[in-house]
Amino acid sequence: MASRGAIGQTAGMAGDGLDGQARSDDALSSTAPTTDPDADLVAAAIAGDRDAFGTLIDRHYDRIHALAWQLTGSRSDAEDIAQDVCCALVRRIGSFRGEARFSTWLCGIVFNACRDARRRGRAFRGLTDRLAVIAGIGRGGDPADLHDAMWVKSAVMKLPAAYRDAVVLVAGQQLTHAEAAAILGVAEATVSWRLHEARKRLGGGV
Repeated sequence: MASRGAIGQTAGMAGDGLDGQARSDDALSSTAPTTDPDADLVAAAIAGDRDAFGTLIDRHYDRIHALAWQLTGSRSDAEDIAQDVCCALVRRIGSFRGEARFSTWLCGIVFNACRDARRRGRAFRGLTDRLAVIAGIGRGGDPADLHDAMWVKSAVMKLPAAYRDAVVLVAGQQLTHAEAAAILGVAEATVSWRLHEARKRLGGGV
């Protein structure tokens, strides 16, 4: 498996299995960005600066991996997806238009990569213990407690995929409803409604 540093150094050579896919990560125009801390690095990377590209990968790799893990429930799948996304960015970064924050745009790419993984039949075995912190959505108690952690993992796993994805993006990744809506390709009100339904189901001990 390639390391983060190695990926950054292969910026001019790597292929892109996700290139050419018309996806929601290229249609985030509904979320106007605030000041983007990655703006200068992204501009440099698009201009061909390999060091800037490598710095972006180092800065966001943990987030890429965490989101992939949350969406797949599998460490090994998350590692594979994170590597695929990093390689895809070599070519895809040129399509970033700055209409959303780079981190939000990146979440869209990861989300679509995970969706593709599901479609290819990779195991979807549930969310990891990292999502235990969202226990507060539906019930009280200390999310560090083993009972709460197991309850959340089981309950979130049972949510319909649409609700689960909204929970992961908003509660797990702390995106706004508008940012999550752009990634999911739905209206902001739809995200709000899905979260409302998820809270009701989690609160009911599903």
